[in-house]
Amino acid sequence: MARLFGTDGVRGEANTKLPPELAYRMGRAATIFFGRHSEGTPQILIGRDTRISGEMLEAALVAGICSAGGNAILAGVVPTPAVAYLARKLHAAAGIVISASHNPFGDNGIKFFGGNGYKLPDSVEDEIEQIVRDIDAGKNFERPVGADVGRIERRKNLLEDYISFVTGTTSERFDDMKIVLDCANGAASKAMPTVLENLGAELILIGDEPDGVNINDNCGSTHLDGLRSAVVKHGADIGIAHDGDADRCLCIDERGDIIDGDHIMIICAKLMLEVNALPDKTVVTTVMSNIGFRQALEELGLTCEVTAVGDRYVLENMLANGHRLGGEQSGHIIFSDYSTTGDGLITALQVLTAMKKFRAKAGELNALMTTYPQVLLNVRVRNKDACQNSAAVKLAITEGEEELGNTGRILVRASGTEPLIRVMAEGSDKNRLIHICNKIAAEIEKCDA
Repeated sequence: MARLFGTDGVRGEANTKLPPELAYRMGRAATIFFGRHSEGTPQILIGRDTRISGEMLEAALVAGICSAGGNAILAGVVPTPAVAYLARKLHAAAGIVISASHNPFGDNGIKFFGGNGYKLPDSVEDEIEQIVRDIDAGKNFERPVGADVGRIERRKNLLEDYISFVTGTTSERFDDMKIVLDCANGAASKAMPTVLENLGAELILIGDEPDGVNINDNCGSTHLDGLRSAVVKHGADIGIAHDGDADRCLCIDERGDIIDGDHIMIICAKLMLEVNALPDKTVVTTVMSNIGFRQALEELGLTCEVTAVGDRYVLENMLANGHRLGGEQSGHIIFSDYSTTGDGLITALQVLTAMKKFRAKAGELNALMTTYPQVLLNVRVRNKDACQNSAAVKLAITEGEEELGNTGRILVRASGTEPLIRVMAEGSDKNRLIHICNKIAAEIEKCDA
């Protein structure tokens, strides 16, 4: 049987792959698990994004929690990093986020944070999953009755607590800045405008009117054309885009150019160096970061550590080695001094703070890094292992690396979720990259024939 938890919780089409019955069992299973490891009644915090299915899944989760004797604290619509922060602040047993991040509105997801604000390790997810399967199999877990049934608490001030926390992560004000903010019609729609208005910014808002079905709909960090147009039209200093659950951030500079996660990390690393907040002089990133990222780090006198794709692997490395800055090209940036997970709001404030600190335009900071051309081919295969281990494929990769020398790199890896081998090459000459990728892809296809 397939594992219930994926790389970022349980996710799928709401009411089919992720029905309320499953949400109920997950709420019950989580309460049983955390009840074994908590003193007294487990308190479980729940936050959600703006999807129409969020209230349905919230109700089912709450029913499961209360039926197992836990108390549910409802934060309502809040960013994912708010749940991590508030679970820690409230000394909750756990936090639950109902969101499918940047996915279309018909999808939804359920993911857990521990009471320490960190995502649950695989071993804990496995234990919760086993309890879910035991419930499915009819195992007779004790059901509290009478006064022992769990309670529901709705706290209206929790979002305000998080807004206050985020606002306090910068000492700058932005009174003279014009900012276009795209909230993706998602969880940032109230929080981030409030933060920036509190700090004096002039705002032009887009994607800030969620109706349950327009989350990520041609807006947000995965659809930047509208933000780019608005920045240029209004002569703004910068554009900021979040995804549906606001754990990531991408920006547009005053010229309309994208400031992706790699560029953001370079900007923030320079800022942290300036204020002596990067003593290890190291930034953690994934294998997908552009080769220009490493070169920009070297120019700043910094080094990087590289992990597999996924913000959980970035965080694992940061925790194991005491690093303070890490993230992904997609805009999941982690500042360990402030947060236990990626926080798009804090990320945006750090970019704005750098602009003020260095008295620089967004485009000037964006130019700290040169993004090299990148070519990516997805080759559909039947046997990923055989193709990756093929001598002919390895030879084609070696020949491509020799052709690029120190001016580029090649990355060939199997998809973790699809029957694909991804062939990626970076360098200064795009035509050469296309030739190299096509040659490697051809060998993969021969191997799989």
